[in-house]
Amino acid sequence: MGDLLRRLRDNRGVSRERLAFNAGVSASYITHLEKGDRGNPTREVVEALTRYLHRLDPLSTEDRRQLGDLAGLGSGELPSPSELRAAITPEMLRGLELHSPNMAALLDTRANLLASNDSWDAAFPGLTEDGNMLRWFFGNELATRVMVNWDADARRVTRWMRGLIGRSGNTDGFADLIRDLGQFPKFRQAWSEGGVEFAPHVWAVQLRDPVTGLRRKVYAQHGRLDSGAYPGQLLTVLGLPA
Repeated sequence: MGDLLRRLRDNRGVSRERLAFNAGVSASYITHLEKGDRGNPTREVVEALTRYLHRLDPLSTEDRRQLGDLAGLGSGELPSPSELRAAITPEMLRGLELHSPNMAALLDTRANLLASNDSWDAAFPGLTEDGNMLRWFFGNELATRVMVNWDADARRVTRWMRGLIGRSGNTDGFADLIRDLGQFPKFRQAWSEGGVEFAPHVWAVQLRDPVTGLRRKVYAQHGRLDSGAYPGQLLTVLGLPA
């Protein structure tokens, strides 16, 4: 969102301070948004920014949509996994392979697996068949063997999921996923505990080889892809050895 917001502000010759004042936020908050080191703004903030920028010089329909998409504010209908897979470019796929022998994958915001390299597939056996990281995590017995700290990770992932849904303001877009996960008792238990967190860009995870039993620590990092047909809907997830 940062690059687009900066472009729209610069095109209108408005300072960060002036934009912040009229949107009811601080100038430092605008700076953080433009640098991309702050989480997605709320719908109210995006609407305030949009109103003021539009008043200075009318925004195009495309710019309005992109601001909402990049901020994670959907209309309730999210692109399907097949639509997102069709939007993956050969360059994106090459990037996954270049990351080998480390793990790399492309997911959507609902944790559907869209593409991955061989190292990712080997680390998470059965995930390709399940097709969704969360469904694999809560519904596949292999997950409890691969994830060394499964119980703690289950609670953490569920809190991250709550945070993502709340921040996006798009509960309708995640309704089917929640219903799907609701069939798994372990998910229902973790969900009932409540709590909200926001996933960091980098976190540590302990993995176990289900065949050999060998353990390894991996630093996982994720980021949104803001280019392409569905900005903000594609996530890159990389695994780096600790």
